Amino acid sequence: MEAVNTLIHTEKSTIDEANGKYLFWVKIKATKLQIKKAVENIYKVNVIKVNTNVLPGKAKRVRQELGYMIDWKKAIVTLKAGQKIEVK
Repeated sequence: MEAVNTLIHTEKSTIDEANGKYLFWVKIKATKLQIKKAVENIYKVNVIKVNTNVLPGKAKRVRQELGYMIDWKKAIVTLKAGQKIEVK
């Protein structure tokens, strides 16, 4: 199971990138260990710590019906000092 989906590159996340912290959109059932191994294999870096947060989907109105976006999980990955991920 590939745990990491996408690197999130926003204005807020670029502030943490200077400190070696990167934000990822991950699968909802992915564990911290799976996320750590996936980031290390994909980007060839050493991960020190992984923090996760499950965010509930927002309510959206489509015509007269009320729907919901899916729940999603984000992971904040802290890298070893001096290492970084190249963002394209």
